[in-house]
Amino acid sequence: MILFFQALFTLFAYDALSAVCRFQTLYSMVRGWKVTGKPAGPGVVDRVCTAVNYACVWYPKQALCLQRSFVTTYLLRKHGVSANMVLGAQKMPFKAHAWVEVDGGAVNERSNVHATYAVWDRC
Repeated sequence: MILFFQALFTLFAYDALSAVCRFQTLYSMVRGWKVTGKPAGPGVVDRVCTAVNYACVWYPKQALCLQRSFVTTYLLRKHGVSANMVLGAQKMPFKAHAWVEVDGGAVNERSNVHATYAVWDRC
């Protein structure tokens, strides 16, 4: 339950930050987040992803991929998981997407993003 409220609060925080900050500032924040020193407990990735999913359901606005990735990356790193927010795009038709990877694999994604999107950056 605590993870749910952390995810919901961080969704609101992202909205507030994105209203006053440029993308570059948000990107720098993610790059600067450190993984906490405590070891990740068993199943923490699944618990964080589930909490983010439920928080997005209760969030009053639609949380897009960048916002979801920001929140997921923050919570995973806070709970001792080395997670990366990944930015990518496809050429035709042009679409950009953000997702989270743990140990090189996408988490909390419905499709194989590696087959659809070319990676621009990992932070």
